[in-house]
Amino acid sequence: MDLAQLRTPCVMIIFGIDGDLAKRKLLPALYNLMAGRFLPEGFAIVGLDRSEMTTEEFRAKLDRIMPEYLSEKVDQSVWQAVSRRVHYMAGDFQEGATYRRLNELLQEVDASAGTQGNYMFYMATIPGLFGRIVTHLGEYGLTVERDGIWRRVIIEKPFGHDLDSAKALNHELQRVLQERQIYRIDHYLGKETVQNILVFRFANGIFEPLWNRRYIDHVQITVAENLGVEHRGRYYEQAGALRDMVPNHLLQLLCFLAMEPPNSFAADAVRDEKAKVLRGVVPLSSLDVLRFVVFGQYGGGSIDGKPVAEYRAEPHVGAESTTETFVAMKLFIDNWRWAGVPFYLRTGKRMTRRLTEIVVQFKQAPFMLFRKTQVDQLAPNVLVIRIQPDEGISLRFDAKVPGPTVRIGTVDMDFQYADYFGNAPHTGYETLLHDAMAGDATLFQRADNIELGWSVVQMILDVWKSLPGAAAFPNYQSGTWGPPEAEALLRREGREWWNGGQA
Repeated sequence: MDLAQLRTPCVMIIFGIDGDLAKRKLLPALYNLMAGRFLPEGFAIVGLDRSEMTTEEFRAKLDRIMPEYLSEKVDQSVWQAVSRRVHYMAGDFQEGATYRRLNELLQEVDASAGTQGNYMFYMATIPGLFGRIVTHLGEYGLTVERDGIWRRVIIEKPFGHDLDSAKALNHELQRVLQERQIYRIDHYLGKETVQNILVFRFANGIFEPLWNRRYIDHVQITVAENLGVEHRGRYYEQAGALRDMVPNHLLQLLCFLAMEPPNSFAADAVRDEKAKVLRGVVPLSSLDVLRFVVFGQYGGGSIDGKPVAEYRAEPHVGAESTTETFVAMKLFIDNWRWAGVPFYLRTGKRMTRRLTEIVVQFKQAPFMLFRKTQVDQLAPNVLVIRIQPDEGISLRFDAKVPGPTVRIGTVDMDFQYADYFGNAPHTGYETLLHDAMAGDATLFQRADNIELGWSVVQMILDVWKSLPGAAAFPNYQSGTWGPPEAEALLRREGREWWNGGQA
């Protein structure tokens, strides 16, 4: 994309700027972009929230609290370059008068900061307000594009809580906005290793020929957290692990791994191929859900040697809650490339450690060559794409152990991003905010992608809803890799979870 287009002047309007997301992620990401000189000279931030403060008071508050959220060594000149671009406005997001005053403030900012009428609205609010805010923006003409100016809206997850609600929210947004104006964000797609999956697959001629059912035995996608729900008990009681993680994060990783080569890296070319993957996921019957899906809820235990409470003892969680904090499943993709290859997905809280990785296990080589040697088994080749906490890629293969007899040991070829490219501070939002300002929607979800993601898990939601209280929760101890049933999901087919390098 043209560099000049990347530096188009604009205003980023953050609804909920005094909230946790803005302080922990958005403002630090803008600081990092400013430090890297990725923001246009004509750039401003307008923040809205309920607390009554002047712009000067809010800037002083940010100066006081933001060092806690920024990188260890804060460059004050960079932070001040961000802080002086912040304008604050108090208001009720559901009142029309707020948007009338916002319109007036934006015109003042355009005149003083040279932002030329280009606006990017960020919904850092509770999901229930997404549609209402966009409707009000439309009513007051703040989403209208004309004379070369652009208006874009970034929507945070969760995007609905099931298929019907996702369709309803899409419809509500599309009454006001064109699809090209809507940027549905998934912060996992801002991680370098996730984006590198496409480069790894399609820029390296040695891997793509092997990327199919002939050579790959199975794929594992794990998103594990050692934290509990912390202060998110109210939200988690409504969502659970399945809604919170699978239709967005895990299925997005699945799409990047399994998609066919797009014609280009243009946004719709990539998103078309992702949609094909989701349409190809074999629908689960109610019996399949009982056989191939495992739910769990953490009990008490210890993390890093410190005792932790069970989920039901967390703040704002019911004493007899049946909300799942863990889910694992087996899926198949019904197309030529992946026919018969199982994809195992799992995510959970209070697990052994924080870990997000994709494991591609290749089929084993024939053993007959080694029948009259000391070798009694061959380990399969394994490709591991690590997304957090340390981003990198490793390949495990067999090699001969030095000596006069034939003995085999496993060897890891390991690439870590930090070793080759340094460890620049990042929140996962820098690339996404930069792309949204540039009008590049490649890493954002389209309406059909959202609905297809929900359609994959809708039967699971329906079956789980029909069995209230059936699960014997809690069924896994904090500090473990989840319930025994998740291990059995693989072991009954002679496979094992990778567990961060320990198969």
